[in-house]
Amino acid sequence: MVVYEVNLSVDGEIEAEFRAWLDDHVRQILALPGFTGARVFRRDPAEENGPGAGRLLLTVQYALTGRAALDDYLARHAPALRREGLLRFPGRFTATRRVLVEERAYGA
Repeated sequence: MVVYEVNLSVDGEIEAEFRAWLDDHVRQILALPGFTGARVFRRDPAEENGPGAGRLLLTVQYALTGRAALDDYLARHAPALRREGLLRFPGRFTATRRVLVEERAYGA
């Protein structure tokens, strides 16, 4: 399994609008081949390094069947989906991304 993680820092003034957009955005991504699920986590600004006051901090973790599905998403779909958010909320959020490849699982 591969996890594609997106860490978001959002201007607190647009929280409601951004969350509504993000819900739809996640659903669009989950409709693509190879995506099997997603989880959205809220991060505590007090535990972050750097400025977090007045910001909504979220992490979205998408589960994929494998690296080929992620590579297809990054090549064919990601540019347009990323552009949509940047055009709708210019300068109001930042996103960083990373890829996690499962080595082993414990428990449930």
